[in-house]
Amino acid sequence: MSIVRFDPFRDITSFRDDINRLFTRTLGEGVSASQTWTPAVDVFETKDAVTLKAELPGLSVEDVDVEIDENVLTVSGERKFEDMAEDGHYYRVERSYGRFARSLTLPQGIKADQVSATFKDGVLEVTVPKADEVKPRKVAIAAGEAA
Repeated sequence: MSIVRFDPFRDITSFRDDINRLFTRTLGEGVSASQTWTPAVDVFETKDAVTLKAELPGLSVEDVDVEIDENVLTVSGERKFEDMAEDGHYYRVERSYGRFARSLTLPQGIKADQVSATFKDGVLEVTVPKADEVKPRKVAIAAGEAA
């Protein structure tokens, strides 16, 4: 007798696999060129900037565009499907391919002309500095009697 650990998602995973097989049999194998995907992003704010980090594995700098237009930051690009199974066929295709675009409305008071972006190890990091007038500042309190 063996003990099987309870997994509440087992039935959902099995159902998903059944649906995937149904679509593969119905529509044929391969990936549609119009398929889209949505990369995961983290957005955080510090006192000096708003930063977006996007996971873009398998892409290069040439595959990605970063634009700012009227306080809207847009990261877009495309991950192309490369058919590597020349003499065979795929058993599963789970990675997503196609065009993507993620847009973020930025707060007022940013320096759109000083945006910087870096791409390392499949992660794009876009930093949008805040203008000096929107940064919090400490107000000095004078000691003495009120006038």
